[in-house]
Amino acid sequence: MRPLLLVVFGFIVISFISCRNDFEFSPSTGGLEFSRDTIYLDTVFTNVSSSTYMLKVYNKSNKDISIPSIRLGKGLQSKYRITVDGLVGQDNRIFTNVELLAKDSMFVFIEMTAGIADANPGDFLYTDQIEFHNIATVTPQTVELVTLIQDAYFLYPQRFENGTTETLPIGDDEIYGFYLDENDPINGNEYFWNNSKPYVIYGYAAVAPNKTLTVQAGARIHFHSGSGLIVGNNASIKVNGLPVTDETQPLQNQVIFEGDRLEPFFENVAGQWGTIWLTQGSKENEFNNCIIKNATVGLFVTGNTGLSNIAPDVKLSNVQIYNSTNVGILARTGYITGENVVINRAGQVSLACSYGGSYEFTHCTFNNSFPNARQVSVIIDNYIEGAIPPTQPLVKATFQNSIIYGSNQIQMLIVKEGTDTFNYFFDHCLIKFNNISNPFTNNPLYQFPTDSLHYNMVYLATNSSLFNPNYFNVNANKLFIDDTSGVIGKGANSFYIEKDILNRTRSTPPDLGAYQNAPFPE
Repeated sequence: MRPLLLVVFGFIVISFISCRNDFEFSPSTGGLEFSRDTIYLDTVFTNVSSSTYMLKVYNKSNKDISIPSIRLGKGLQSKYRITVDGLVGQDNRIFTNVELLAKDSMFVFIEMTAGIADANPGDFLYTDQIEFHNIATVTPQTVELVTLIQDAYFLYPQRFENGTTETLPIGDDEIYGFYLDENDPINGNEYFWNNSKPYVIYGYAAVAPNKTLTVQAGARIHFHSGSGLIVGNNASIKVNGLPVTDETQPLQNQVIFEGDRLEPFFENVAGQWGTIWLTQGSKENEFNNCIIKNATVGLFVTGNTGLSNIAPDVKLSNVQIYNSTNVGILARTGYITGENVVINRAGQVSLACSYGGSYEFTHCTFNNSFPNARQVSVIIDNYIEGAIPPTQPLVKATFQNSIIYGSNQIQMLIVKEGTDTFNYFFDHCLIKFNNISNPFTNNPLYQFPTDSLHYNMVYLATNSSLFNPNYFNVNANKLFIDDTSGVIGKGANSFYIEKDILNRTRSTPPDLGAYQNAPFPE
């Protein structure tokens, strides 16, 4: 009986399969639908591969179809490449007899690599289209492809004949990097970065001892992942951005240091590149009217040329640092002065004045809205575990007419070890310090109301909205203030800096922080 049942069952299955016509594909007669009719691949640098973009193709008919041909309009000469549901086709450009079930969809992935010479000379656009051919019409259905190609200076380590690449000695290690060249055969003088086209850096570019890197107003510097800039012993960097002259185009004269991913998604993504490292002995470094964004550490300052010097090793004026994975400015025994400095969104701390040093900041906004329960805006300390010596003197840490604020309740930490000099002073500053459960009540470093040696006219922001800065959009790094801010007129005229970070004239008495209050943009 069992064999007979198996035979009957098998017959039924075979009959059922033979009656199915689900996989009898008919040639497509058109009528496909698409998730987009035009794919705009965001700006790419010349001869650098783009990100991958996606198109979804729908067959909303009741028939399983076979698309005779999916191809790029420029055929095998196209600078675009596509894959269709995982298939690579002919050189990623031509596909034939592509099957698509009824009421189903498929993915087409698009990327491209092209040089500036491939673009239209007038608008620097490179265009093509994906053609979906059918048997009903001569004219295929199409999806347009558009990419803006941007020329750039590319700076990267040499590759030697033996297959190795140029490296930089850092202590006992070698890192992927190179020294800038005054007479590079392609880029010319690499110690002068102009604004004619962007710079794209692969690896760590180093300013050699006794050399100065000058960066012109309006320059754009893009670092590839794992890349950065190192200023060596007795070397300097001069970043010569100019003040804002038109608030509708505030970035026009700024120098911008950022990653090399140009898609809008990466606009505010932290950790896309390494750091700008001012090493021990670098001197007379200046950063004027510039933005440093999306790094691991925005500005890393290690050591100084001597705290008895008249001039600091680093001067910051109208500087913005945003979206750092770890720290906005990390200074170890640094010698820094700053005015109109804004730092926001750092995974650990916006400003770290560590291992002693000398620091003076006036009309600055240090904020931290990074989504991390332990982040703060400012840390001051004089100690590094394992260092020799373990502590360094804190000659000065002075904050004037400034804001220290953020999303967490405690936004400032002070750590003192040993008996070295430890001088800090906050004068006319807003500090967010909500001492929940009172862990700092008896700590001698935080006696705000009574310690006149370290605090004068400090406004403590707790849970009250009384001293809330009321920024315009903190998560978009727009820390502007208007007339609802709790810091208006709280500054001292004795620390007055006439122009704010947007080149607007300050009122008297001045507002705290880097911005003069003004109506918010619409």
